[in-house]
Amino acid sequence: MKKGTLIFNAIVAVAIIVLFVLHFCTKNNACKNTSAAAGSGNGKNNFRIAYFDMDSVQSNYAFYKEVAKELTESEQKKRSELMNKKNDNANKLKEYQEKGASMSQTDMAKAQQDLAQRDRDYQMAEQMKASEMQDESFKKLHEVKKRIEDYLKDYNKDKGFSYIITNSSEIIYYKDSAYNITNDIIKGLNELYKKK
Repeated sequence: MKKGTLIFNAIVAVAIIVLFVLHFCTKNNACKNTSAAAGSGNGKNNFRIAYFDMDSVQSNYAFYKEVAKELTESEQKKRSELMNKKNDNANKLKEYQEKGASMSQTDMAKAQQDLAQRDRDYQMAEQMKASEMQDESFKKLHEVKKRIEDYLKDYNKDKGFSYIITNSSEIIYYKDSAYNITNDIIKGLNELYKKK
């Protein structure tokens, strides 16, 4: 019985050793093959990332500045329209207050209904203007983004970057300035914008 257990233990020990050897040999070969595949491509690394500062693009890209100006003007116009409506409502309230003592019960009820309706109209106008502003901003900023994307596709044809990203302090914690292409992006976008 002891011989059977001893033989069984010896077979299990040999099997474990064989499995370890096979495991580590396979893993090393896979690593060698992976590194060979990653290094192929005429001896240079094919994975490159570049970045640009979106703040600088926003400050220096003429089309973006034009869009920002249009959005600011549109927002000011909408705020002015709302302010006029609010002032009209305040003037109407003041008018009703001045007539207050001389108004009949029915006139007071009508005045309250009128003021309530004016308040609802103002709130609806405010929501509508906010929605219009949000839609307008989204469309305009999407157009800016699309132009930048289109330019980057063209720009990268001969640069060979795998990724071109915009840096943000919440996303990128370290960056090597050797791969900063912000000035190229701004120059190219502005030249393209002048042509259009």
